[in-house]
Amino acid sequence: MKLFYLAFAGVLYLASFAGDAFAQAADHYLTIQLKSGPVVIQLMPGVAPKHVAQIEALAKKGEYDNVAFHRVIDGFMAQTGDVKYGNMEKGFDASLAGTGSSDMPDIPAEFSKTPFVRGTVGMARSQDPNSANSQFFIMFADGSFLNGQYTVVGKVVSGMENVDKIKRGEGQNGEVSNPDRMIKVTLGKK
Repeated sequence: MKLFYLAFAGVLYLASFAGDAFAQAADHYLTIQLKSGPVVIQLMPGVAPKHVAQIEALAKKGEYDNVAFHRVIDGFMAQTGDVKYGNMEKGFDASLAGTGSSDMPDIPAEFSKTPFVRGTVGMARSQDPNSANSQFFIMFADGSFLNGQYTVVGKVVSGMENVDKIKRGEGQNGEVSNPDRMIKVTLGKK
């Protein structure tokens, strides 16, 4: 009987850890309100903890609200997150959108084996792998050529049909005139 109680106590102990881990994972959701509806992104702190922490900090401060999708390439991805020049209600500059960042420091690359597939969310950066800051992109389609070259921070778990409705840009760089925006970005549970 003593063995039974020890085993039962062990199961409860392990369950408490599993519950904590599940509760922590459940809190890492980003909801982006688009004109066509919400997009829910499950962030992946286990894959890119520094990048996820920065996105969450910016979202908590409301920095992503009203930020344009300044670069959108059909069949590839939609890029947003330029909190310096991309806010369509505060200092929007179409000629500079995509060149700005936040007041927070750039983040060292956190490359992983997580593949870039439809719905993957990755961090945008310059040629320097350690230059990601606030900008990110959502994949319209698979992009294996990005694997191990860019940091994956999450995946769309609902609302991909709304991502598909984001206004596309033109030309090789996908610059968008009169772009769609992230109306409101919030953190929390799915």
